[in-house]
Amino acid sequence: MTGGVLLALLTSALYGVGDFVGGLVSRRRPLTSVLFVAQTAAVVLLVPRGVGALEHASASSLAWGALAGAGVALGMAGLFRGLAIGTMGVVAPISALSVVIPVLAGVLSGERFGLLVAFGLVVAVAGAVLASGPERRRGGDRASLQPVVMAVLAAVGFGIAQLAIARGSATGVTATVFCANLVTWVLYAGAAALRRAPVRMRGWDLVGALGVGAAGVGATLAFGTASRAGALTVVAVLAALYPAITAVLGWRLLGEHLRGIQRAGVVAVLAGVALIAGGA
Repeated sequence: MTGGVLLALLTSALYGVGDFVGGLVSRRRPLTSVLFVAQTAAVVLLVPRGVGALEHASASSLAWGALAGAGVALGMAGLFRGLAIGTMGVVAPISALSVVIPVLAGVLSGERFGLLVAFGLVVAVAGAVLASGPERRRGGDRASLQPVVMAVLAAVGFGIAQLAIARGSATGVTATVFCANLVTWVLYAGAAALRRAPVRMRGWDLVGALGVGAAGVGATLAFGTASRAGALTVVAVLAALYPAITAVLGWRLLGEHLRGIQRAGVVAVLAGVALIAGGA
């Protein structure tokens, strides 16, 4: 495996665990509180290197970073809300369709790859779709549809963020990631202020929210570095395979039911990873 592939898989692992923990905490705590605490942890972790990086950052890195921050804010809000009210094994895979945006951008910019990688990409994305459903109806059509809508919003936000981070990282990984996290933090702080609700987190919920922030920082830095080491089309797909981890954790630790078609989707995702890694 190349360094870009390994970093992209690390991105997926960190996102998968972070999303599971974040969705779990969001079932007990207000969404704005979870997002704000997690993002505060992310910014604090990035400050030592981020401040210096901003001083020497290019206008391009800052602009792409700001766009990525807005995308992350939309994506995380949609994802955590969907995970809190829906089945993790359904919501997470739908959000992984975010990969369509950076992959299309990569193809339009002239990136090419071999037949094995192309087949792996198709298998992986198809697996994410299969793993997404059908969702069990709980409380009628409206209750069943809302988590899916949230997951689609998450996919759009994450897709924009992935593309922006990859473009900004071309001139500065740390500056782009730090700027993105600052913008996301400002948006979450504004949302918390508008709700006029105190941010109260304690015990394991606080530990979980802080862990989500740390995992997000690690995943974003790994993705930015991976986008410099490999083709965006391949890196983006591998980084978007986190739903398999979130779904398995929800199944094993929360007892969530996965239908046969969903289990087949998870297997397809893993098979796609193997094909891409073999041909990259």
